[in-house]
Amino acid sequence: MNDKKMALMQGNEAAAEGALAAGCRFFAGYPITPSTEVAEHLALRMPDVGGKFIQMEDEIASMAAIIGASLTGEKAMTATSGPGFSLKQENLGYAALTEVPVVVVNVQRVGPSTGMPTSPAQGDMMQARWGTHGDHPIVAISPASVDETYEAALHSFAISERLRVPVVLLIDEVIGHLREGVRVRDPADIEQVERKAPTVPPEEYQPYQDDGTGIPPMANFGDGYRYHMTGLFHDETGFPNMDAKNAQKLIDRLMGKLDNHREVYEWVEETQVDDADALVVSYGSSARAASRAVQWAREDGERIGQFRLVTTWPFPEDRLRAFKGQVDRVLVPEMNMGQMRLEVERVMGDSAEVIGIHRADGELFRPEQIYEKIREVL
Repeated sequence: MNDKKMALMQGNEAAAEGALAAGCRFFAGYPITPSTEVAEHLALRMPDVGGKFIQMEDEIASMAAIIGASLTGEKAMTATSGPGFSLKQENLGYAALTEVPVVVVNVQRVGPSTGMPTSPAQGDMMQARWGTHGDHPIVAISPASVDETYEAALHSFAISERLRVPVVLLIDEVIGHLREGVRVRDPADIEQVERKAPTVPPEEYQPYQDDGTGIPPMANFGDGYRYHMTGLFHDETGFPNMDAKNAQKLIDRLMGKLDNHREVYEWVEETQVDDADALVVSYGSSARAASRAVQWAREDGERIGQFRLVTTWPFPEDRLRAFKGQVDRVLVPEMNMGQMRLEVERVMGDSAEVIGIHRADGELFRPEQIYEKIREVL
């Protein structure tokens, strides 16, 4: 097979190209800064691969359209930011309950409301996990480079198809509009992950029957399998069932398929942690500044490491909990007022002091800002 070839891309273009490489053949969206380049790029590229692009009338319809496309067997994606992501939440919940694989790119900007549309932020972290109502399964990935965005798009579709969950590709504006080299994979080297198909004839098919993995096989609309789908709680037949035992059984399975298959989605990078007595927990573009700051602190003789989240949800709590008793200070730089810091505090408890480094002013972190805080607290 050929080696990866290098290409210069913007982060939003890398998300689009990664999606195409993963087999995405349907995109529905509505233009919104700073994600518009995802749609623009796919409007040009989808015809090249025999795919379909449609600009919908709004964000709600865009989310509904990709759910419909996925039900026919297509790998489907939308892209948005800020207020658009808010509008998608009800249908995100529908996709989670009905177990329809979809990918949503959210290029984060400053909020709330219209906020600062062209400025970077990481303010949608909690919304990505809890934006829709009720307990629901969802995965979110936050790449820190343009090259990683390409890989994260591939990974997002693989996760969504394997687990039948919505996946949110959480890029911040810095990564979305940055141009860097991307190692584009040879198509022959990319595993095309497909959802698990039923092995029984149509008359025996139960659309939500657990086969022991927690992930029911999924028949595509139009393939001869007729079944009912609803946003109401349902039993294995797909028809509504409001019995308390059935409801608990359903939600336990939905949440359990994430708990029991962490190997499918968990992606964490640990750097210089073996001897660390302090830790920087970071993600997205903030992690780039944090990496430089940690290196400067190391050169000063500080024993500090970096724990970088690529998969942000479900939170990799077991991986972080392993540092309890080893580190006594944890710093969390993020372009919000402390959303992921709350998760770090929950996991670390009283074993370490958790220190947030926050900015929500539309400016990206500089390494000096994080380094100065490290020097202050160590």
